[in-house]
Amino acid sequence: MVHRGLMREELIKSIKEKEIQLNKLKLHADKSSVCSDLYNKVVLEKAILKKQLKDLDKNNVIESIKNLLPRKKVLISDYFKK
Repeated sequence: MVHRGLMREELIKSIKEKEIQLNKLKLHADKSSVCSDLYNKVVLEKAILKKQLKDLDKNNVIESIKNLLPRKKVLISDYFKK
């Protein structure tokens, strides 16, 4: 869980950095095709990071639910029942 927490913090930090980059590029995106292309690239990178964060949170919730549910023990004899 500690690794997952560090990963989550890094993703959040990266998303904030992308937002800062976007704010700076937004001022120049209309004036230059290079800035416009870079702006679009950063938007895509930010979207990927947000998706990774969402997937990380989703997996964390699913794993928590799985741990709460009782597991049915399967016996060898259960495989031979008709």
